[in-house]
Amino acid sequence: MKFLDQAKIYIKAGDGGNGCVGFRREKYIEFGGPDGGDGGKGGDVVAECVGNLNTLIDYRYQQHFKAKGGTPGMGRNRAGPNGDDCIIKVPPGTQIYAEDNETLLADLVNVGDRVRIAKGGNGGFGNAYFKSATNQAPRHANPGQIGEEMTIWLRLKLIADAGIIGLPNAGKSTFLAAVSAAKPKIADYPFTTLHPNLGVVRAGEKSFVLADIPGLIEGANEGAGLGVRFLGHVERCRVLIHLVDGTEEDVAEAYRTVRRELKAYAAELMHKKEIVCLSKCDALDETTIAERSAALQKVARKKPMLISAVSGKGVKEALFAITREITRVDDAENEGDEDQPWSPLPPD
Repeated sequence: MKFLDQAKIYIKAGDGGNGCVGFRREKYIEFGGPDGGDGGKGGDVVAECVGNLNTLIDYRYQQHFKAKGGTPGMGRNRAGPNGDDCIIKVPPGTQIYAEDNETLLADLVNVGDRVRIAKGGNGGFGNAYFKSATNQAPRHANPGQIGEEMTIWLRLKLIADAGIIGLPNAGKSTFLAAVSAAKPKIADYPFTTLHPNLGVVRAGEKSFVLADIPGLIEGANEGAGLGVRFLGHVERCRVLIHLVDGTEEDVAEAYRTVRRELKAYAAELMHKKEIVCLSKCDALDETTIAERSAALQKVARKKPMLISAVSGKGVKEALFAITREITRVDDAENEGDEDQPWSPLPPD
C-alpha cells in the first residue's frame, strides 16, 4: 500500500426535498383539505476516524463525494425520507482544512471521532403546513434548501509513540528495521526514505509504535528537501529519538541543524522529550567515539547513547530508555486530565 498524507477532495451535501402541493379527494368527503407532505432533509457529509487506515491513498482515486438528497413530499401527508449521509473514513491523526489549506475545520485524533463537514439542506414544507383559519386551501409549498458544498484538504499526521529524527542517512531506517518487523528501504545514499514508516517495537513487557521520519535538512521548515510535509508527523510523537551519524565530522552541527528546523517549524516541538543517540558506532574506533560523544554531549546538554543498529550495540538499552520516557509522558498526561474536567464538543 502506498503512503499518501495529503489529499484534496470536493464534497457536496444533499439537497432537501421539495414540499408537496396536494389535496385530499375522496368520495363522500366534501372538504378534504390540503394534505401535501414535507420534503426530506438532504444527507450530511461526515468525516469519521477509523482504526484500520494509516494512509489517504484512497482519495487519490476518488476526489468527489456527494450525499444523497432528500425525497420530495407526497400526498396524504406523507413526508419524504431523509437522504443518506456520506461518510468519509480517515485514519487517526487526520486534519481537515478549508480550501485555502490554512483554516482548520476538524482534527480527528481518536478512533470513533466524527464531525460534520457539510450540512444537508432542509426539506421544504408541504402545503398542509401553511393551512390556517384564513388560508384553508393553500396552493403553494416550499422548495428544498441547497446542501453545502466545498473543497477541502485532508492532511494526515501519523500518531506514533516515538519518532526517529535526524539528518538524511543517519541510520533511522536501519534502526527501525533492527527493532521491529518493518521493512523500510535501506541504502547508502541520502533521502532513501521518502515517506514515514511505522513499526511496532516490544521492549520487555511493553510495546510501542515507532515512526521513521524522513531526513530533515537545513531549510526544511521553508520547503527545502522534503519540506514541512513530514515535519508535521513529528508533532504527533510523544518522544523523539534524535539519531546523529557518528561518521559525521561535525556531530555538533548536525545536531544543531535538526533542532533549528524543529524550532522554526513549531516552537512547542522543542519541549518534547528527546533521546539523543550517536549512531553507526560500529564504524568508529574507541577514541573517535569518545571525542564525538563528548562533542555531542556538550551541544545537547545530555549524555548521548552509543548505538549501532548493525551490530546491535546499545539498541536494547535505547529501547528501554524510550519505553521509560513514554511511560513518564503518559503519566504526566493522565495527571493533567484528572486536574481538568471533561467537556464535550460543542453541538453542530
